[in-house]
Amino acid sequence: MAGEIPDLHAEVRTGTGKGAARQARRDGMVPGIVFGGEADPLPINIPFNALVKRLKAGRFKSTLFNLKVEGQEDVRVICRDVQRDVVKDLPTHVDLMRLRRTSRINLFIHVDFINHDAAPGLKKGGVLTVVRAEVELNVLAGDIPDHITIDLAGRDIGDVIHISDADLPEGVKPTIDRDFVIANISAPSGLRSADAADDEAGDEE
Repeated sequence: MAGEIPDLHAEVRTGTGKGAARQARRDGMVPGIVFGGEADPLPINIPFNALVKRLKAGRFKSTLFNLKVEGQEDVRVICRDVQRDVVKDLPTHVDLMRLRRTSRINLFIHVDFINHDAAPGLKKGGVLTVVRAEVELNVLAGDIPDHITIDLAGRDIGDVIHISDADLPEGVKPTIDRDFVIANISAPSGLRSADAADDEAGDEE
């Protein structure tokens, strides 16, 4: 059930304190700390370019990573804080927290739409408008779905699809209490234009 968890590569940072952190930055690394779980806190360095790429990709703080450090066992972590330079807005330090498989966390999960061919609204030329391609869900670290599924069978023009229409795996729940919209099937632009023209003609009469 669990999707592929991206790797985050780091190395053990030798030495502690501001001096070691400054040296790491001079070497093109970003210092960080891994804490939580049964083990002691572990000072690490993460390659600057790799970290910036991850940050630019978005949702760094809500992505579960498989932390790979040479000489250490792989461990699942989630970011708890990224400190940045106040002028350059570049990362200067990262806090990562170890997670047990039984830990519950909030993550953004991809929405997969199936049975397009069985949706009358789409057969008529309707358009599937996706409001949320991903939804934030509360999940177990040891059982993360790689997607949730929305079945479009029987959906017609004008139908609105909510999170309650999704078949969520056991133990998975939305982080938002309300029944929010995921997608809708709208009329094709030509039909909308024709309807608008009819409305205007009706107003003139």
